[in-house]
Amino acid sequence: MSRVLIIGSGIAGLTTALRLAGRHEVTVVTKGRLGESNTALAQGGIAGVISTDDTVESHIADSVGAGAGLSDATAVRVLCSEGPERILELAAAGVAFDRDENGDWARGLEGAHSIPRILHAGGDATGKAIVDALSKALRAAVATGTVRLLEHTMLLDLVTSPTEPDAGCGLSSEVTDAVSRREVTGVHVLRHGAHEHLSADAVVLATGGAGQLYAHTTNPAAATGDGLAAAIRAGAAVSDMEFYQFHPTSLAGSGFLISEAVRGAGAPLLDAHGHRFMPEVDRRGELAPRDVVALAIHRRMAAQAGRPCYVDARSVPEVMTRFPSIARGLAAHGFDLATDLIPVTPAAHYFMGGIRTDLDGRTSIARLFAVGEVACTGVHGANRLASNSLLEGAVFGTRAAAAIDVGPGFETGLTSAQLSEASLTREARLGTDSCAASTVSREDLQALAWAHLGVERNDHGLRALLDHLGEGERAAPRTLGEYAPQQLVERVETANLVLIARSIASHALARRESRGAHTRSDFPAPSPILFGSTTALLQEAVSC
Repeated sequence: MSRVLIIGSGIAGLTTALRLAGRHEVTVVTKGRLGESNTALAQGGIAGVISTDDTVESHIADSVGAGAGLSDATAVRVLCSEGPERILELAAAGVAFDRDENGDWARGLEGAHSIPRILHAGGDATGKAIVDALSKALRAAVATGTVRLLEHTMLLDLVTSPTEPDAGCGLSSEVTDAVSRREVTGVHVLRHGAHEHLSADAVVLATGGAGQLYAHTTNPAAATGDGLAAAIRAGAAVSDMEFYQFHPTSLAGSGFLISEAVRGAGAPLLDAHGHRFMPEVDRRGELAPRDVVALAIHRRMAAQAGRPCYVDARSVPEVMTRFPSIARGLAAHGFDLATDLIPVTPAAHYFMGGIRTDLDGRTSIARLFAVGEVACTGVHGANRLASNSLLEGAVFGTRAAAAIDVGPGFETGLTSAQLSEASLTREARLGTDSCAASTVSREDLQALAWAHLGVERNDHGLRALLDHLGEGERAAPRTLGEYAPQQLVERVETANLVLIARSIASHALARRESRGAHTRSDFPAPSPILFGSTTALLQEAVSC
């Protein structure tokens, strides 16, 4: 029986924990209350092949197509083929998916899907339904003593120790020199205002994304990339950091999400003059991939002096009952979904990049696993297909649990090629001071990121951001007693976001093309030379 620490309580973390409960000493660490996560805010749904008129091959093709040529084909096949069983398990756990007039599970259509395959619960409260069901199961496990739960506990850093690489892992000396040959032995956390060390035989990072890096985001306040930053500091390989997905339709000025399902139900996008413009941009119109729609709105707003575009749901049948959570949220901001044009802008939504893992969640650090948004299996490529994220958490959380059951081992979990592509980042090569204090304010950082790491980037802006963040983010580590607990949390969070911003900028600077969610105004077209390869790009990022 191993001691397993799971950091995070969204769908990926909860799935992993429930799979391991009773067979290992499982401790779930969550920054806020149990279930407070991006998962709980997911309005859209979960994609999966559950009907005879759909096929796994079609879901694979749609996922690869949305990924703009950079999706890992094997990871996509795992996601789409194992997804249906995971959905059935969620239903068995108590998730009441919506049903149609025939009593079958109702299926919705979202952008870049070729067939309706999106399952919803509560209309537009799918994530909450999933988190509620899994949280109930976890609290039952806590009550029986098979899981320990630490709420309001923040990850500060990973604790690692040196180890020799597995003799059978097949890594070249060049690659092993580039990768920190270490194993994780525990974590440092902040709990009740005090520092604690938690030991473990395996650590699973399920800490979600880093949307609070941006001035405009759909993510909750806790999404500050704590697990990703801790992994970078520990020397873990990361990949695809330049690919951050911006949701096309957040309520202007608030970040409140207007689900893609509203457009899937027939709501068009209008510019400030009331003109429907998406059919002129892409033959799929409002249901083009998210990167296409977000960029189109961004550019249309620039052409109309920054004024927002609009979602027009006034002609969608029974719109208030189909999207009750969205209707309530808009009402709180003074809008009526059934009668008003809803002003929308793009906002940071989902991180395709992250800690590089294999198909079982193993990272380049032995005994360290990553699942969900913090991980990068390559399944999303350059742009995530709508409603694949909840599925990803369930599928790869299950696989990570199975790998831990076998034994965490000392292998990196990545191939030589993956390591050579993923590990040569400036952060992994230079390292950082643990939880270094940052001299950049959160507000300044968010404004810089929105301006230079947003929907469109260019060489000048990326270098300006790196120059601006070049001092202060690796200042001497501060002592815990120097700040009040809340001040300490905020400073560590900001330092984490600074580190992640540098990594995104370095990767974005290296990828001199536009692909998926990464748009370079100075390199507006995809490059056939760079297609599908990141090794040279990351090597350049190290030297830039």
